[in-house]
Amino acid sequence: MTMSHTTDHTRDRRLGRFFERKDDRDFPFYNGQPVEIPTWKWIVILVGCVAGFAALLTIPAENNVESLLPRALFTGIMLVVFIVMARTHWTAIFKKLTGGDWLAMIVYGVLTLVVSFIIGFVVRAVFGATGNTATDGLAAGGASEIIAFYVGTAIQLLGEELFSILPFLAVMYLLHAKLKLSRGASILIAWFVVSAWFGAAHLSTYGWNFAQAFLVIGGARLVLTLAYIRTKNIWVSTGAHIINDWAGFTFFLVTTTALVV
Repeated sequence: MTMSHTTDHTRDRRLGRFFERKDDRDFPFYNGQPVEIPTWKWIVILVGCVAGFAALLTIPAENNVESLLPRALFTGIMLVVFIVMARTHWTAIFKKLTGGDWLAMIVYGVLTLVVSFIIGFVVRAVFGATGNTATDGLAAGGASEIIAFYVGTAIQLLGEELFSILPFLAVMYLLHAKLKLSRGASILIAWFVVSAWFGAAHLSTYGWNFAQAFLVIGGARLVLTLAYIRTKNIWVSTGAHIINDWAGFTFFLVTTTALVV
């Protein structure tokens, strides 16, 4: 009995300090804690992710005020499906923010900006790039458009984290609980799988530029998912994502306004 426990502990030991902090937090669900979510439920959760994404893409919206609906549905559908499947344990991905979490949020938000800029610079030079049109005409829309944009993107970015972290946990569960891979291998494979998943979801946004979607967006996703891996708190990766995107959006909004004036 003692030998079996030691073997399991060695097999499932934490990754290095680059990936995980030395604290008592662990990923939920992959090892039956706090509860096991069986494979069929993970499939339903993934279907919920696809359904939410479809709502975001297909519901027509002429401006940012109208976009509040598809953005809210994108996040809401995934969250509701997850709550139904995980029941009272859905809160396991949402941790109370500590001082270290707030610091990690800022660090990974800035790191995502840096990584995106460096990879984006190389990709633009080699493959070309398509601009993000999210802020087009925003300055001319007035205060209501600007407020709706920031509120809507905050809701959507939480949704993008659910769209990433829920599949991450699903893949980790499949690899660890079903295929019997080690905890570390399961984390690393799920990390890259989700990066590709997230990049693929942005293909249409960037004119089907595969290099831009998989290298720039996928590279940024690696950093954002790392924020979750280190803290096991989706609020941290969401905050880092908001810092990254809002910084870029605000820069373009301010420079556009200055040019207009």
